[in-house]
Amino acid sequence: MDVLDGAERYLQLHGRLIDRLRFAALFRGGSRERVLDALRCYQNPDGGFGHALEPDLRGAGSQPEPVEVAFWILDELDAFDSPMVPAACDYLAGVTAPDGGVPFVLPSVRETLRAPWWETDDDPPGNLIPTASIAGLLHEHGITHPWLATATEFCWSRIADVKEISPYEARAIVTFLNLVPDRARAEAEFARLRGAILATVALDPDAPGEAHFPLDFAPEPLRLPLFEQDVLDTHLDALVAAQSAEGGWSPNFLMWTPVVEHEWSGYLTVARLNTLRAYGRLPA
Repeated sequence: MDVLDGAERYLQLHGRLIDRLRFAALFRGGSRERVLDALRCYQNPDGGFGHALEPDLRGAGSQPEPVEVAFWILDELDAFDSPMVPAACDYLAGVTAPDGGVPFVLPSVRETLRAPWWETDDDPPGNLIPTASIAGLLHEHGITHPWLATATEFCWSRIADVKEISPYEARAIVTFLNLVPDRARAEAEFARLRGAILATVALDPDAPGEAHFPLDFAPEPLRLPLFEQDVLDTHLDALVAAQSAEGGWSPNFLMWTPVVEHEWSGYLTVARLNTLRAYGRLPA
């Protein structure tokens, strides 16, 4: 089975419209504007994103994490010139905690259907998830917005205090340190944290359960020296082998209601193809 043909068939059978359009734009010469049109449907009047763009958050209302999902889609399209970006930054400024970061999830999540891990306190603090990844992507694309300076200082301060890290925090930190413009400071923090970051990585490509593999941290080549090439090659081989008989890639975390399995799989299938192409495993 050809990798792209298989993925296309999987998406046609199971994928959301936005993920089918992403595939068409990135791999079949389709319209980038149609992807942006679809993405706009997930953006609310307050500038945030909802409507299950992040499949585990089923509510219509805005939350910080779907902004990160939207920004990764804009990143793959090189579409940070979209008016959706400043509107989302305005939203983030409005929900930023006093410490300068946006919370992992806002208390309004309690009013919606969602995965059981989306819980929070009444007055949640800022969190590196998703503040660090969002800030990194804005820096990568040269975006200027008042929120970004506040968020960047939050990330530096929080990263400086880090000693033990969860895998999702480690992935957010890697994104920020990989993309932030102050390279000397980023490299110094990376050198300090590299061991703690690697402790969260599953180097065995057959590791079961909710493992976090090298390509989750480095979906495209990093400027940070996190992994040796032989490690990346092993996991690229495993990624190719993990394509299902139906043509898609499935998540390795809990599927708590049936619809999210295909929604996540469609989103991840396009992301996996992006990774294979970034490392030269697909035609440019």
